[in-house]
Amino acid sequence: MTFLHQIDPIAFHLGPLQVHWYGIMYLLGFGLAWWLGQRRVRAGRLPGVGEQAYGDLLFYAMLGVVLGGRLGYVFFYSFGDLLKDPLMLFRIWEGGMSFHGGLIGVVAAAWYWSHRHRLHLFDTMDFVAPLVPPGLGFGRIGNYIGGELFGKFTDAGWGVVFPRAPEFSGWSMEQIHAQFATGALDRFARHPSQLYQAFLEGLVMFAALWWFSRKPRPRYAVSGLFALLYGCFRFLVEFVRVPDQQIGDHGYLAFGWLTMGQVLSLPLIALGLYLFWLSRRSPVLQPLPAKG
Repeated sequence: MTFLHQIDPIAFHLGPLQVHWYGIMYLLGFGLAWWLGQRRVRAGRLPGVGEQAYGDLLFYAMLGVVLGGRLGYVFFYSFGDLLKDPLMLFRIWEGGMSFHGGLIGVVAAAWYWSHRHRLHLFDTMDFVAPLVPPGLGFGRIGNYIGGELFGKFTDAGWGVVFPRAPEFSGWSMEQIHAQFATGALDRFARHPSQLYQAFLEGLVMFAALWWFSRKPRPRYAVSGLFALLYGCFRFLVEFVRVPDQQIGDHGYLAFGWLTMGQVLSLPLIALGLYLFWLSRRSPVLQPLPAKG
């Protein structure tokens, strides 16, 4: 059965202000990270750190996600547009965020916070890693609601017709509805790759990381699992996701299938394996009572 995407990306209006579902998804992700992190702090999983200090860490991480995500998108995917229009860097409301850039931003924020609190960077990263997947999952749901970052054509029974896809340029929603009702648009059904990513990067990664980190692990191990899982999942989903057309040959960098998302995921896979190797002889932090 083919589905027609017809979700309004705007959740509600506050006077002239439009509140988008994508922004709400970000808030849900940060809110859940705060709640889960508070639980881990109270359990002493970031030794000697209290709830106020954790609040600072989360604030810095939020800045890292937004600033790093935007900078990463512009430099990784739209550098040519940046050279033509430098002000596009600041027009965040037009869309465009990169996970890999956001990850760099979070690492930078964690390094700064860890330095201030005299903690090892990867003790902090191991603490943070299980808190990230819910935000990734909510973000991908936001992409689906917005009808963006959709997949390639499919004849699978769960394909989705996305009105924002290029094949419907110039069509009205009335035309799309009328043609969809006749079955004429079934050939334009696409993989809902956003939902694949929400499941893998959100639900599966969270379950794996939360379970793995329930008991103390050697330094680097939890971060290594995060990097390895995300890198593998993203690399695989890229095969059914439409690549960024402004890059390379219709979005492909080599071989007619290699995308920028896959290129950026390979270092994460290598990093995950390397962190696991480092963890073999690394100390295991034991929970300590949190500071007030």
